[in-house]
Amino acid sequence: MSASPSSLGLTSPSQHHHTTMSTSTAASAFSSAHRLYVKSLYKRYLNNALDWTVRRDIWRGQAMQIRAEFERNRNVHDPRALAAILEKAEVDLANMKHPDPYIPPTAPGGTKWERNLPPSMAPLYDHEAPGAGH
Repeated sequence: MSASPSSLGLTSPSQHHHTTMSTSTAASAFSSAHRLYVKSLYKRYLNNALDWTVRRDIWRGQAMQIRAEFERNRNVHDPRALAAILEKAEVDLANMKHPDPYIPPTAPGGTKWERNLPPSMAPLYDHEAPGAGH
């Protein structure tokens, strides 16, 4: 399943800082928070696509499609239009969410999480010491 965020029109996560927001004072008021939110949304789209497609060579093509969709409406500065685009993107992502996402084995919830914990570094109890409670 392809995780293409069709007609999202979101700003580019890595090249957003090159755009000037001086044309609209409302856009400059939320540009920092907006940039962080769009980066987070972009990463969630990429991770979701990777959950559906394990092979990186196939996933790379999907990642490029996702990037193109984010670039499509890169210069949208109208807060209402952005809110509508972001809401649609969240709904689309929720609809495409993988039912069993990949979790790295050593990450919390992974198959190897806390499997081989290091031994406790607390002092050892000396069973052979005189007067050890026998």
